[in-house]
Formats: sequence, C-alpha cells, structure tokens
Amino acid sequence: MAPKADPNEVKILYLRATGGEVGASSSLAPKIGPLGLSPKKVGEDIAKATGDWKGLRVTVKLTIQNRQAAVSVVPSASSLVIKALKEPPRDRKKEKNIKHSKSVTLDEIIEIARTMRFKSLAKELKGTVKEILGTAFSVGCQVDGRSPKDISDDIESGEIESRTPCAAR
Repeated sequence: MAPKADPNEVKILYLRATGGEVGASSSLAPKIGPLGLSPKKVGEDIAKATGDWKGLRVTVKLTIQNRQAAVSVVPSASSLVIKALKEPPRDRKKEKNIKHSKSVTLDEIIEIARTMRFKSLAKELKGTVKEILGTAFSVGCQVDGRSPKDISDDIESGEIESRTPCAAR
C-alpha cells in the first residue's frame, strides 16, 4: 500500500488551458486524480480564474495543498501582447489563423516587459523590452504603427532610450 500523503505538502502543477473555458476533464484526471482532487471541480476553477483571458491559451499554475487547489494564471509574453491589442474574444473552433494587424504602444510593450521581467534572461530591462518586441513581431502586430524590428533597432542604436525608461530596473 502507498504511504499516506502529507497534508502540509505543497504540490505545484503547470497546465496550458484556454481562457474562460472548462478544459476536458479527461486530460486533467491523470494529472490531478492521484492527488485526490476532482477533475471537474478543478476544471471549473480554472475556467473561473482565466475569465479575463477568454479565447487565449495561457499557462495555469495549480498550487495543491491539503486536497485544495489554488489556481493562478502565469501569463506568457505572447498572451500579454495579444491581450494588449484589445481584440474581441474569438471562438477558437470557428476562427482559425488570425492575423493580428493592430498596433500596440511602446509604453504597453515596456509595461509587458516589466511584468515578464522575472522570466527574462536579459541583464537589463532594455533586453527584456527587445524580447517582447520579438514576440510582437512573431504575433504579427505593430508597435506605434511601425515594425517591431525597427523599434528594436532604434533601441539598439540608442535613439529611443532617451525618451523611455528602458534603463531603469
């Protein structure tokens, strides 16, 4: 027989979920079933916690202690950039291959970089901003009506640094 689980032990699980939707409990069951949790209840908790991210794929952190699951959203750079575009929620079953052609302001990019600073491998915020600009380029959006590559080149040459707080940590 397996040893009794310690009630004070904290288990952390990371899952990818679509915001605002109850995921298939058949995919949740193998991960959280052995911990003594109901997949249906956890799926509803995830849907409630990811309501702000409707239609986007986000990473969800489940902190499980004493057979209770606390759900928190761990945003990725791409989901933050898409959220900054302020596009209406879409039905992912009907609409495929979306082109994100709107524009985001540089201030929003810097704010996203501050949010993602803990995940970044860059030494300074300037490097993190350039990482987020690369994500914006891959998403397909523009920054202040220009290509994210041009903005990144301006940051590298030092043109933009004077008017933005990129050097501040």
